[in-house]
Amino acid sequence: MEFKKIGVLTSGGDAPGMNAIIRAITRVANAAGVETYGIFEGYQGLMDGNLTRLSGSDVSNIISKGGTMLYTARATEFKEPSGMEKALKTCKEHGGDGTFRGATDLSAHGIPTIGLTGTIDNDITATDYTVGFDTAMNSVIECVDRLRDTCESHARCSVVEVMGRDAGYIALQAGIAVGAIGIVIKEFPFDEEAMIERMIRSKAEGRRSFVVVVAEGVKDENGKPFGEALTKRIEAATGVESRFVRLAHIIRGGAPTLRDRLAASMMGSAAVKLLLEGKSNLVVCERNAEIVTYEINFALTLDKMYKNKLKPGDLDRFAASDIHEMEMLAAVRRKEMLDMYNAAMSLV
Repeated sequence: MEFKKIGVLTSGGDAPGMNAIIRAITRVANAAGVETYGIFEGYQGLMDGNLTRLSGSDVSNIISKGGTMLYTARATEFKEPSGMEKALKTCKEHGGDGTFRGATDLSAHGIPTIGLTGTIDNDITATDYTVGFDTAMNSVIECVDRLRDTCESHARCSVVEVMGRDAGYIALQAGIAVGAIGIVIKEFPFDEEAMIERMIRSKAEGRRSFVVVVAEGVKDENGKPFGEALTKRIEAATGVESRFVRLAHIIRGGAPTLRDRLAASMMGSAAVKLLLEGKSNLVVCERNAEIVTYEINFALTLDKMYKNKLKPGDLDRFAASDIHEMEMLAAVRRKEMLDMYNAAMSLV
């Protein structure tokens, strides 16, 4: 399959390393004699025809910048026939490449597409790693280390809520790295009483500062953020002055780490090469430190399986061997999470 033009867009939440992906795609495509077009504001820009040609100089020095130079936006109309028609019109006029969920819709209409995994949440089951995760965790570590300093001075506890949507990967791994006395994630039951006992015992032994990390997806029985009420219960039960801190979107920004720049560069390069080989409707992933690909519908369904969101009929299109592979991949992911959580609990 020969291409004269490809397009790249970034959709969903931004993640550090997206600019490195854009840079890699542009450089590799242009080196192969293929024109690259940047589509602004995700699928909204694709519908609106808001795009521009990218040269090598356009993507110079963006590898170190957070966010996405192409911006991102929610595009609910893209899910409707009218929105798809607008997007297809743009693709037919210019040629095009989309990312992940929307990409499978474009592919169904004959537009070759490759998706890449960029999210700080690391919650895409098909891949071991998503671009932006390492930077987000390091941002959490930096913020909590600063909080630890003032907690030590004032003999306080900081209950820190971190992003991650419904996934606890950031909270779990960053919690281990900052020496949290408690880590609260949706994936496993939280033993609040045991944590309170640890704090009382540690306080008696002379410990002055405590950190508890809570994933944003954890809610109380009333559907409210768990961390705020937990903070009050900790202070009442232990006598340790406690403060609630919500880091929120601050961990989305900032210069990407080496890990994210490298992963982004490798994935972006692989995506262009796949298109040039005539391949489509794939998502580029990392498994066991290697770049691999999965069919996009396979990856989306695997994600539903892992997150217990499968609906009747979701598996009907897949062969028994595909379903077995999904089950195996989901089992591996659960075991990895459990092993890390058990390690975390032995370290608190």
